[in-house]
Amino acid sequence: MDINKRAKVLIQAMPYIRKFSGETIVVKYGGNAMINDKLKSAVMSDIALMRLVGVNVVLVHGGGPEINAMLKAVGKESKFENGMRVTDDETIDIVQMVLAGKVNKNLVQLMEKHGGKAIGLCGLDGNMLMAEKLVTSTDLGYVGEIKEVNPEPLQNVINNGYIPIVATVASGYDGNVYNVNADIAAAHIAAKIGAKKLILMTDIRGLLRDVNDEDSLISVVNVSEVPMLKREGIIKGGMIPKIDCCVEAVRSGVSRAHIIDGRIEHSILIEMFSDEGIGTMFY
Repeated sequence: MDINKRAKVLIQAMPYIRKFSGETIVVKYGGNAMINDKLKSAVMSDIALMRLVGVNVVLVHGGGPEINAMLKAVGKESKFENGMRVTDDETIDIVQMVLAGKVNKNLVQLMEKHGGKAIGLCGLDGNMLMAEKLVTSTDLGYVGEIKEVNPEPLQNVINNGYIPIVATVASGYDGNVYNVNADIAAAHIAAKIGAKKLILMTDIRGLLRDVNDEDSLISVVNVSEVPMLKREGIIKGGMIPKIDCCVEAVRSGVSRAHIIDGRIEHSILIEMFSDEGIGTMFY
């Protein structure tokens, strides 16, 4: 990139930096961006830079592949029903250990390596995420439905200049620990803390009009259009819960929700600080 182009990129970013400085953004981190080392470094650099220019970021993560690997290591099969992990006594212990332990602390360390100040939390800390057992036609065990978010631990971390990195296990009113969906947790957190944006990182470009054509991206969706897009079969399968999270976040006061392609390096910065943006925006 020549000098003039570099200057234009920086100039284009200025109004967005001004707009979002002092605001809070919630990023749900997952997919290839959590597995590929190059993409992991790009995400951490993006968030460290955002914090440097005054944007508060809450990073919410899952860790399905790492949980699967640990279950396999102890000779236990991973079981799913309708896309949700069946979580028995032994599995919830492993979920808590892997998410709130290994994955969370590795991300904290990586963020620090890229110049960000981070503190690792999970939904158990300060009863940040309170859940009840999710009731479905199949007993999923210790899978929870979030009922309450206590924002105080997050605000304390942010107010002291740190980036909270949140593992998605929740505290049950019954005293149990529950495995909760990371997309849903991010949406609940974004609504509760008054986030300006919710960003869900995925392994696709966004909402596609034709799933076989990556050039059929729908860039902007009003949440009122979602039921029609479901009826037309454009929103289907695994996109339904992700988009439902975006709709719920917007209806709960989050200005914009985005589904972006985490396979693209620096996709968060492109979304936040450029005219073009990336992925699908819900408003």
